Amino acid sequence: MKNVVLIVEHQENINSDFRGAIIDIETIGVFLNQYPDSRRYKDIQLVIFGFINRHGLHIFCAKGIEAINELREGTKRIIDSLERPFYAFNSEFEKGVFFYELGKEIDFDGELQKEKFESKVDAVRDLDISNYDDPFHSRGFPCIKAWKEGEFDKAIAHNRACLLKERDILIKRGFREPGELEFVR
Repeated sequence: MKNVVLIVEHQENINSDFRGAIIDIETIGVFLNQYPDSRRYKDIQLVIFGFINRHGLHIFCAKGIEAINELREGTKRIIDSLERPFYAFNSEFEKGVFFYELGKEIDFDGELQKEKFESKVDAVRDLDISNYDDPFHSRGFPCIKAWKEGEFDKAIAHNRACLLKERDILIKRGFREPGELEFVR
């Protein structure tokens, strides 16, 4: 019987000078914008889970819809082993997706957006941060399209670049207190 690889792993030994982990995810699904709380993220599925810490950069990519459950289970194990504090560019998004995908509330300690709704494109430009070979120049929707079309290498390259950009944002300007998200089942 042939072993089918459902999760693509990408790892780089990159030393970074900060404590904790920056988490960045890629997803598919639709926002339920009629809700002002966690239900906004109820129909969104995790397809890429990436993190960078002082030891390296790690990305786990589901190879298609059939691999999402395996990615979800792996993410649960990994996130519990990561050193805190946790940072994200838009921590509400990660918190909301993790609430439904992992079945638990994950607190983030630092928000990398200067203010709610700041785009990563603007942050990268304003702080003069490298594009890090991001095929989609900090834009998530083309990444989702690439993932759906099986272009996992491009989706992984985007997530890698996002993690490196977010590390540079953290180092160059720091973080702010994350906003609150009401969790509703």
